[in-house]
Amino acid sequence: MKDISEIRSDFPILGRQVYGKPLIYFDNGATTQKPKCVIDTYSRIFTEFNGNVHRGVHAMSDLTSEAYENAREKVRSFINATKKEEIIFTSGTTDSINCVAFSFGERFVKPGDEIIISELEHHSNIVPWQMMCQRKGAVLKIIPIDDNGEICFDEFLKLLTPRTRLVAISQASNSLGTVVPVKKITDAAHSENIPVLVDGAQGIQHGIVDVQELQCDFYAFSGHKIYGPTGIGVLYGKEEWMNELPPYRGGGDMVEKVTFEKTTYQNLPYKFEAGTVNYAGAIAMAEALDYVLGLGREDIAEREKTLLDYATRQLISVKGLKIYGNAENKIPVVSFLLDGIHQYDTGIILDKMGIAVRTGTHCAQPVMDHFGIDGTVRVSMSFYNTFSEIDTLVEGLGKVIAMFKK
Repeated sequence: MKDISEIRSDFPILGRQVYGKPLIYFDNGATTQKPKCVIDTYSRIFTEFNGNVHRGVHAMSDLTSEAYENAREKVRSFINATKKEEIIFTSGTTDSINCVAFSFGERFVKPGDEIIISELEHHSNIVPWQMMCQRKGAVLKIIPIDDNGEICFDEFLKLLTPRTRLVAISQASNSLGTVVPVKKITDAAHSENIPVLVDGAQGIQHGIVDVQELQCDFYAFSGHKIYGPTGIGVLYGKEEWMNELPPYRGGGDMVEKVTFEKTTYQNLPYKFEAGTVNYAGAIAMAEALDYVLGLGREDIAEREKTLLDYATRQLISVKGLKIYGNAENKIPVVSFLLDGIHQYDTGIILDKMGIAVRTGTHCAQPVMDHFGIDGTVRVSMSFYNTFSEIDTLVEGLGKVIAMFKK
């Protein structure tokens, strides 16, 4: 991996100040910052070859279409999908999960059938399944977690029944950092011929994702979580499943033939890409994937583990600080509360010091309910964060505590 100063110079925003203080960005779980190569790629699309994809015979459309399909191939390679036809571009993880919840529900779910999720899930992997269950008369079952924030695997096995139609599980918790044993869950589900969807929004950026190794049937992630632009995401789906599912949306480019009597649909992947797609986002996201590959995913994971270990040790030393989520295997996320100090107050004061953290429920209210709290302060790190930034955070927390003791 490159030297940390060289890496940080790749990200223009990291050089700015907030309230006269150097920006310390610890909200990477919400969105990551963008390297200059991604920013430049996004700009170059609109200054050099912009044209709507798959719709024109002119040079601009041809160039954009080629770059768009090259982006699809880069995603396929990045997650090791078997075919590029299994890569569907969406607006993000939420859209990808909604697509499967609607289409899978329409095709395979009947009244009394069951969907399994976990207590760890982000709202984006809860609400679409609740909506589908309400629409189809199905039942949503929940895998509990223990007080370390880890999945109770034995309880998961008890939930599997002949009526189980699908398991939808996060690869990693956005609120606690817990890494979920996805392969173990997938193996157990597949032994009962049950497909598995993996919410990879918090997994894709922290290590090597190989969908063939995971053997998941669906995998969803967002570009902006892995140093790409917003408004673009991916749904990977095994070809045998995606061919069976009806389209989620209708409109241009997903059709083969339209008459007022009947419409027939395109083959994969276009059946699920209605309307003008976010081709600029897809092309820029592919640049972000190239950047990550250039740094080395194993090196990224190693550096982030070192940052997590250091941050955990330093934060534990803060008197009155309690960490929520103590799983053995975590992404670089630490959620905590200061005794007697509301998380919003902590976050607002840290912001005045130039330190950006996330406060609240993190769109994971059931996790907060499990611990009987109404939110936490979350520090989510990336490879471009530094040990000195962690030290500054700890100093800042000391100032927060001192302010509330007066």
